[in-house]
Amino acid sequence: MYTSVSAFSPICNPTQCPWGQKAFTGYLGSDRATWQGYDATELVKSYSGPALDILIDQGSEDGFLKDGQLLPDNLVAACAKASMAVDYRLQPGYDHSYYFIATFVGDHIAKHAEALK
Repeated sequence: MYTSVSAFSPICNPTQCPWGQKAFTGYLGSDRATWQGYDATELVKSYSGPALDILIDQGSEDGFLKDGQLLPDNLVAACAKASMAVDYRLQPGYDHSYYFIATFVGDHIAKHAEALK
């Protein structure tokens, strides 16, 4: 369905973090099995479509990362196990701000433009 995938500071495994669990309960109900279809890390584990190349930028000083809300290591590990390419770039000194996104958005646009030719 998708030709190109990228994200800035995503909540990578929402079934395993407090924010995701609260949101999923509110939107999807308490049946945790239903949540799996909305969790990137869980979806990678069963993905059988065409090869994807994922780009993720994350600031090393992001408070949400430090609080355990984003869980990018879980997604990176799932991608490695599924032999799915992921370029996880931990950007030193950046937080969860607009400045962080503005600094690296050009890389994401270039990636999508190349994928779409």
